[in-house]
Amino acid sequence: MEIDLVARGFKRNVSLVVAQADGLTHEDSLTQAPYNVNCFNWVVGHIVTSRNALFRNIDGEALWSSDDGLVRYRRESDPIEEDGEGVWKLPDLLTALQQTQDKIEERLGSATPEYLAEKIEVEGRSASRNARILFAYFHDTYHTGQTDLLRQMSGKSDKII
Repeated sequence: MEIDLVARGFKRNVSLVVAQADGLTHEDSLTQAPYNVNCFNWVVGHIVTSRNALFRNIDGEALWSSDDGLVRYRRESDPIEEDGEGVWKLPDLLTALQQTQDKIEERLGSATPEYLAEKIEVEGRSASRNARILFAYFHDTYHTGQTDLLRQMSGKSDKII
């Protein structure tokens, strides 16, 4: 796997999320869909949470501990329907997203093929770091794509991508 291409893909995702967030207020980011998906705010927070878990899983060095308020954005958490406890402001989420990108570039830029091929265990399953990173990139891209529709649902009638 060409890890530099994956790192650039993660960076592209950040650029897309930031572009989709442009002009949205924090309140806009909380707009709920009329069907069972979450809001823009949750999706961005979930991307940050997932990237943070990737760091913890591949090298044990997460940016935020589980006590730092990302609990609200974990997989299968309840939808965010309004501002409240544990809900990060959209600008703070975008800053955190950029911080995760800085760490991705740092970690992947110095990763050797041997390091990437090492098997690690996550949630009782063994896989190479390469496999974990590739899944994380797929997951990141999946949620990045959701931001296009969620932006429109927040009241914007434009085309970003």
